[in-house]
Formats: sequence, structure tokens, C-alpha cells
Amino acid sequence: VQLQAFGGGSVQAGGSLRLSCTASGSIFSIRGMGWGRQAPGKKRGLVAWIPGGTTTMYLASVKGRFTVSRDNAKNTVYLQMNSLEPDDTGVYYCWAAVGSSDHWGQGTQVTVSS
Repeated sequence: VQLQAFGGGSVQAGGSLRLSCTASGSIFSIRGMGWGRQAPGKKRGLVAWIPGGTTTMYLASVKGRFTVSRDNAKNTVYLQMNSLEPDDTGVYYCWAAVGSSDHWGQGTQVTVSS
């Protein structure tokens, strides 16, 4: 499975950004999709994801501000980020659960200035 992410950039606090990620390859084996983040000096972790079906999960610090959605017909997952804060700065990675493995796409930088 290959994951191609689009979006990212720089924005002031309070602004919005939208990320998208399209999967290709053995897409029939994808169970869950979503987004992870690696902030400077920290480990990468999931922030918003769809483990399967229509269930959505969020890191507590982004809940209410970020919305993850998935278009199965387009094999694409989106992340709408509103009310961005400086602590949201980091490299955002598309994630897919394929079988029992985690797949990560290339990262895209999101920078939020105060």
C-alpha cells in the first residue's frame, strides 16, 4: 500500500488547514486510515483516525478542532484542522492499518505561528 499525502503549510494560530491522503496498491487490505503527527522532539503518534467502519477517534488535544473523514470510493482520507494552535506544529503522516501492520506515508509539514 502506498500513501500519498497532500496539503500542509504554514498558518497563524486560529487558522485552518486541510490534509488529504490517497491510498494505492493493495487497497482491499486496508482496515483503518487516519493521521499521525510528530512534533519537534517527540515521538510520532496518531491524532485522528478511523479504525474501521464509521467510527472516528481523536487525540484529546485535537478533539472538537480536527475532523477526520474517509471517502472509500476515492481511497482517500482527509483531515480538516480548525482553530489551529502552535502546539499543533509538526510533521503530519498519513496512516493505514493494513492487515496487522501499520503503514505510514511521507510526512507533510504543518507550522502554526502564534
